[in-house]
Amino acid sequence: MTLDVHVRDLRYFVAVAEELHFTRAAERLYVSQPALSKQVRALERQLGIELFRRDRHGVALTDAGTALLPHARRVLADWAEGAAAVEAARAAQHSTLVVGMSTSPVRGGLLPAIRSRFTAAHPEAVIQLRQVNWEDPSAGLADGAADVAFVWLPLPGQERYDWTVVAEEPLMVALPDTHPLSDRTEVDFTDLLDEPFLALPKSTGPLRDYWLALDARDGRPPRIGAEIASTEETYEALTAGLGVCLVAAGNVPLLTLGGVIARPVRGLTPSRYVLAWRREDGRRPLVREYAEACRRVTGRS
Repeated sequence: MTLDVHVRDLRYFVAVAEELHFTRAAERLYVSQPALSKQVRALERQLGIELFRRDRHGVALTDAGTALLPHARRVLADWAEGAAAVEAARAAQHSTLVVGMSTSPVRGGLLPAIRSRFTAAHPEAVIQLRQVNWEDPSAGLADGAADVAFVWLPLPGQERYDWTVVAEEPLMVALPDTHPLSDRTEVDFTDLLDEPFLALPKSTGPLRDYWLALDARDGRPPRIGAEIASTEETYEALTAGLGVCLVAAGNVPLLTLGGVIARPVRGLTPSRYVLAWRREDGRRPLVREYAEACRRVTGRS
């Protein structure tokens, strides 16, 4: 007995088994009754046994047909689930991937390089960049507005996310070029303890604490000169002399536009800039492939 049975044949068999009437089953399947009867006969010959008893009283399942029915239903259900998974994968490959960011990752043409590698593998996928205010440290991940996002660690609710590290960069201090510390080539963090600091919004939680370097203050609370929620606000606050701020080395060009300088800071752990995504989205094809493109461009595993 051969087991090379088509899904169509099982679908025909199940329809007749459930209707116990060839005409009604044919109408349900949108095929002609003779074609349906012929296909069921072919299936019986292939299996080497009758699946239905046919007489003037109607149609009934044989013992073999009764035995086959639950398995045929299971195969059809599995096939439907598999087909749905394929359709979902196909749709995902043609959908839009929203990439969130609060600060543009200007590091060595990172974004164009990732886009180039990603679109080479998925030419029909659309990447949409979404700039997010610093009040949302997840850059759109938390509320589902972004599929992946370039963000800084630590993140509020960090256990919800996975990520790949884009860059680990030393911290520098940005300050007005008229500041008393501006003539130094390097600054110790202890020299900044009494300085007013520019702070992220309170909604950023642990990320605000990180950029205020709370762990390096030995319990001394920071002085807050102003709150800032964008690169533009930071630059304006610096040039107005409202305070100083820590900045990752890769972001220094965004702030040193005139009237602002940056100096390396001793005594602080490096910052971590990452591409992150919600943990439950890690198997989505476009999310997975964008993350892989990022790893290849940055040379990280």
